[in-house]
Amino acid sequence: MAVSTVDNRNKECVDACVECQQACEACNYRCCAENPEMAECARLCLDCAVICALCVTLLSRGSKWAVRLCRTCAEICKACALECERYDADYCRECAAACRRCAEQCQQMAGAGI
Repeated sequence: MAVSTVDNRNKECVDACVECQQACEACNYRCCAENPEMAECARLCLDCAVICALCVTLLSRGSKWAVRLCRTCAEICKACALECERYDADYCRECAAACRRCAEQCQQMAGAGI
């Protein structure tokens, strides 16, 4: 999904955050519904989805706090990717890949200092 109303400097990061948020929500639901032993994965996916959504909001409005939040988002995305990679389920693998892309984009955004 391409967001066209966002400042071009923030666009790739916003798109990566949106993708990650959606993947984490889907992974969380499937972990809870199909594998109760994956509770930590489900909890981390929820945390990751929430911070990605907040990044989208702050980046979309060009907030001066977006850089700091992107740093934190990258950390949480990396942790979520590591947890999801522990499982063989396709939805966990897809979530981990989305988290890795988001972490990379958020790190770049934080490094750029918008």
